[in-house]
Amino acid sequence: MSKFQAVAQQLEGWDLDAMVILSEPNRLYVTGFHSTAGVALVTGEGSWFFTDSRYIEAAGRAITDAAVEENTRERPALTRVAEILKERGLERVGYEETYLTVAEFRRLEERLPGTLVPAAGLIAGLRAVKDGWELEQMVKAQRIAEKALAEVLNDIRPGRTEREIAARLQYQMLLGGAERMSFEPIVVSGANSSMPHGVPTDKPVAAGDFVTMDFGCVYNGYCSDMTRTVAVGHVTDEMARVYETVLAAQAAGIAAARPGVTGASIHAAGDQVICDAGYGGYFGHGFGHSLGVEIHESPNASPSCTEPLPEGAVLSAEPGIYLPGRFGVRIEDVIVLKGEGCEDITLAPKELMIL
Repeated sequence: MSKFQAVAQQLEGWDLDAMVILSEPNRLYVTGFHSTAGVALVTGEGSWFFTDSRYIEAAGRAITDAAVEENTRERPALTRVAEILKERGLERVGYEETYLTVAEFRRLEERLPGTLVPAAGLIAGLRAVKDGWELEQMVKAQRIAEKALAEVLNDIRPGRTEREIAARLQYQMLLGGAERMSFEPIVVSGANSSMPHGVPTDKPVAAGDFVTMDFGCVYNGYCSDMTRTVAVGHVTDEMARVYETVLAAQAAGIAAARPGVTGASIHAAGDQVICDAGYGGYFGHGFGHSLGVEIHESPNASPSCTEPLPEGAVLSAEPGIYLPGRFGVRIEDVIVLKGEGCEDITLAPKELMIL
């Protein structure tokens, strides 16, 4: 079943006659085609994708399960959408309220007939469960990232800056076949590693530093995400203890992950290990998040996620401990909920590595 058909099947349950899709991530998900401009329309009678002259040829080749039409300045995409809705008497039209600006929503109100109904959850629900093809792309993206890490580990030494390491990771991922980065890599070392989302700086790596690298890439539109923390030269007893605590917390959360449990329960399993070790005040973020065509999707493994997780959900597993002004450790894999548990699709080693 195509993604267009999957959306169409959900329309009746959402009391909709049609769904108009403007956001880049949802367009990519539904069409399988990446562009910076376009509008998709899904109805029970058929689907359409409208784009301009920059993309029309490529879209026509890539999209086979919907009509592909070129829009122009004289005849914008929403004009054509309005025509189709009027011709077919389609009155309740879903839109993506979580993506649109106020100006974009007002433009829809002005140009489209009928009633606009917030329905971002329709596509979010579909995106929460990955099919076999989607998982294949995510595994390929993960392998590219892992190969890049293996190359970069050979080059981390005192004197290398955080920016240099980040640049080398990006270069190796692009060289390995990545389309682009999932996000700007986080590379932080020494005292900077206590900042979970620190930005790479010109700070040189020094002996005795932890170096935390959080990075990922996109392959066929789908993201990978991973974090590894390595040591340079030597570690203190406390550094080793914190590292092993984070690793044990990750293992506990992964062991608790399976279809039907809540994200809150997965988070709690990992958090308990950190609290028992005396570092409960130093793990402030959720255990993990979903990812796919975007690096952050739903559902999540966090205290606020109290709904049962579906089979086929993909989650990061990334607990951490961050001691302000001193050092931090995060270890991140990606797991897929299936059967009676989950599958970890990340193969990179996780034991404490001292370079």
